[in-house]
Amino acid sequence: MSFAISGALQKAVYAALMQDAELQSVVDGAIFDGVPQGQKPEIYVSLGPETVKSRSDVSAGGAVHDFVISVVSEGGGFAGLKQVAGFVSESLSGADLALERGVLVYLRFLKAAAKRIRGSGGRQIDLTFRARVDDI
Repeated sequence: MSFAISGALQKAVYAALMQDAELQSVVDGAIFDGVPQGQKPEIYVSLGPETVKSRSDVSAGGAVHDFVISVVSEGGGFAGLKQVAGFVSESLSGADLALERGVLVYLRFLKAAAKRIRGSGGRQIDLTFRARVDDI
């Protein structure tokens, strides 16, 4: 297994989200590699946690990455968040991303969870994706 591809995968995922015109039209560039500090946008997208499992074989070092993309709103209901989450899902599901290192074998949507953020009145949808990569 090689965790070394993780950075290349994250960079490619971030680039794909930033280049999606429909997504950009509703979040106006508010896509972050973590929770933004200070004044937060009304709705934003944040790259979140990741777990990685080895899937190496005799031909290549490989891994399966399960990662979360969060769509967050500081107020309001779920309708706007669901629209943004749909754009994120469409942008990444089945995407053929070019990685700086390694090869993306597949990228799939796994699940989503919508929740209220305690104490703030905000809402959040966590989208989980699975990527299989080979380090060849």
